[in-house]
Amino acid sequence: MKPIPAPLDPGLYLVATPIGNARDITLRALDILASADVIAAEDTRTARKLLSIHGVALGGRPLIPYHDHSGADGRAGITKLIATGKSVAYVSEAGTPLIADPGFALAREIGGAGHLVTTAPGASAVPAALCLSGLPTDRFLFAGFAPATAGARKTWLAELLQVPATVVFYESPGRINATLTQLCDLGAKDRNAALCRELTKKFEEVRRGTLAQVLTSVEDRPPKGEIVMVVERGHDKISTRDMEAALRQALSSMRVKDAAATVAETFGLPKRQVYQAALALGKDDGDAGKGGKEN
Repeated sequence: MKPIPAPLDPGLYLVATPIGNARDITLRALDILASADVIAAEDTRTARKLLSIHGVALGGRPLIPYHDHSGADGRAGITKLIATGKSVAYVSEAGTPLIADPGFALAREIGGAGHLVTTAPGASAVPAALCLSGLPTDRFLFAGFAPATAGARKTWLAELLQVPATVVFYESPGRINATLTQLCDLGAKDRNAALCRELTKKFEEVRRGTLAQVLTSVEDRPPKGEIVMVVERGHDKISTRDMEAALRQALSSMRVKDAAATVAETFGLPKRQVYQAALALGKDDGDAGKGGKEN
């Protein structure tokens, strides 16, 4: 016998749902969906299918829509339900609510009214793409969906290319060629990137390379399905003197390997290049510092 989930306190429960593979849902998410007095969904058909797959019965509980067009009236209705003591689970069509999702305004309004807002975290295309991209994840910016018009998109991309972080954004198959072309035209053709599509689904694919190489692959084999683009941050040209100064400072308190890794990360340089420079500094100085031993 399945255990009966405990009743939920009145409030809004943001429940992450799978982005492709239906089994990418947490046990806590299933408990909440089984216990909530009301389930609100960006797409009720998708939600109903997910509940059916996992054997979560609606019974007599309401399954109501809440999406981009629900507006203030939709939020007011859900707020009223919570104010009368109901627990409401909100699910996006796929992924984590509030990540490029209409749930943002709903959660803000309900929280602002003093009601409980909590989350059952889970699947999201953003961290999934970052993990598969092979690009730095220590600092990243999620930029949402690229603008549809060419002029607005060019301005938007030019601003993103100035961000000192890995950039993640969503794009459609119909516009990906134009977006990659604009990125290359803006001087970023040599930046590393990854085109991630259909994540967690049967035809999952990741295309890695420079933006110019990814563009060529798109021209040769136009991608289908949902796309997440991950683009490497830009790097200013670093002088040898600056790199060596940073290495000397790092070597005063770190081992060669650790110092090289730290400086490489700071300046966005290949680790091997910095490691070789650190070894050379050690030979030139006769002693790479108190942390200069490789152990």
